[in-house]
Amino acid sequence: MRAVPTNRYIIFIAIAAFGFLVDLGTKSWIFAKLGSPPSRTLWLWENIFGLQTSLNEGALFGMGQGKVWFFSILSVLALTAIVVWLFAFSAARDRFLTIALACVSGGIIGNLYDRLGLHGLQWAFATPSHAIDDPVHAVRDWILVRFGAWGDWPNFNIADSLLVCGAMLLVWHAYRAETHKKNQSSMINDQ
Repeated sequence: MRAVPTNRYIIFIAIAAFGFLVDLGTKSWIFAKLGSPPSRTLWLWENIFGLQTSLNEGALFGMGQGKVWFFSILSVLALTAIVVWLFAFSAARDRFLTIALACVSGGIIGNLYDRLGLHGLQWAFATPSHAIDDPVHAVRDWILVRFGAWGDWPNFNIADSLLVCGAMLLVWHAYRAETHKKNQSSMINDQ
């Protein structure tokens, strides 16, 4: 296998770290401004796009509520697999793939930080599963989008956006690779 170019390490770390820092910064700022959930909604575009804090102890669309440690372990495994695939198996030679997986990694790290309770939030009120002042092991979400009669999209954050954008880049990468493969095959057959 050919070695991974040094700039791929730099690209990966820079994108993942920048995404993580933007995610943490925006979460901290919004939660400081609006307070812990349930917060009021600060509409930036009336009834379309706003800011509202919420906590998610699950995963995508709130599925798996209360399984924070399962999703934390899954996040660590996914992040480890990405790094090993890119750098131990030299997949990082592909710059586009490196960028896509750096976005995914930044999102994973941002939400993992929250799941581990490293943000310092504590529960403000008692629930059946939490005592007052227990550390919050939940993802901090704050972006609210409303789709008219369909209602609100589940709140999300920058880390979630990085995960979705990275996944879309991976789909595009796979499509491009398949198209390139078909073009190469047809060129060979035409000769």
